[in-house]
Amino acid sequence: MRKEISTTSKWLLVISAVFLAISIFIPIWRIELDAPQYPEGLGLQIFSYKLGGDVAIINGLNHYIGMQTLHEENFIEFTILPYIIAFYALLMLFTGLKGGRKLLYSTFIAFVVFGIIAMIDFWRWEYNYGHNLDPNAAIIVPGMAYQPPLIGFKQLLNFGAYSIPDMGGWLFIGAGLFCLIAVGVEAGWFKKWIEQKTTATILFVMLLSSCSNVKPEALVVNKDQCAFCKMTVADIRFGAETISSKGRIYKFDDLNCMIAFNKSNEKIMMNKFFVNDYDANNQLIDATTAWYISHETIKSPMGSNTAAFSNKDSAINKGKSISVEAVSWDQINK
Repeated sequence: MRKEISTTSKWLLVISAVFLAISIFIPIWRIELDAPQYPEGLGLQIFSYKLGGDVAIINGLNHYIGMQTLHEENFIEFTILPYIIAFYALLMLFTGLKGGRKLLYSTFIAFVVFGIIAMIDFWRWEYNYGHNLDPNAAIIVPGMAYQPPLIGFKQLLNFGAYSIPDMGGWLFIGAGLFCLIAVGVEAGWFKKWIEQKTTATILFVMLLSSCSNVKPEALVVNKDQCAFCKMTVADIRFGAETISSKGRIYKFDDLNCMIAFNKSNEKIMMNKFFVNDYDANNQLIDATTAWYISHETIKSPMGSNTAAFSNKDSAINKGKSISVEAVSWDQINK
């Protein structure tokens, strides 16, 4: 007789199926290339059915160092991968709605095997991509290979290469994790610690809480370099920082450097702006809610002569002492 799985496991499998279905249409993996000549970096996005990102620029660089150029028609994976993912999405959905424990266990094992095979295939492609070089290339470095990392960071000449899951990849991993939790629920792994009905909820919250946004980094005097003027941060009171939509942090030694950098790099989408609180000890605050005092007696490294305050009253009091008014971010960032 078939042993029916619990409601918790059913919901976990349905969510896994939805995650997999979504992952078909969004980037699964990304390889970021970071170099001084590309301030915001270059990105290669790998979908289940195509390539995205800065493919044309990367192909141009590949040509000079003898690497293969990237063309979607050369990858049979782009033809079959969407159907494989769709199959597993339907399998998890069916298991969640109609399946029993045996089918759940079989589904999980099959999905893990598929994930392992996919990563092996990805590593094989990266190896061939980085080692099969054109001997007649314009730039040849003897003994040098350009295989990107399977996951993580690797230095390739003057480029730093980051290989990480994209949103679709995280959904893919989440689907596998939820399926594993369902297996654990049915196998009784969690009975010693928590009631079965709350297992999925608690672990789901833990999963979401682990995915936090990029946080600002405290500036380091005489070490951090301004992304705009290239000077070393000298006076921490005037430091500033911004975080791009890709999660990259840019540090500045003065407020006007951050504003000028943002205006001169319109292609870089900035999500967050921070300034150091003039009254605090190296404490970054939200630049958009801060209050500012500008005066020639406030000597900043690059001439903005502007102090930022988290508290409006503090800014007003500082302004009264030098006969100037406190202004907001919208006024200072014209």
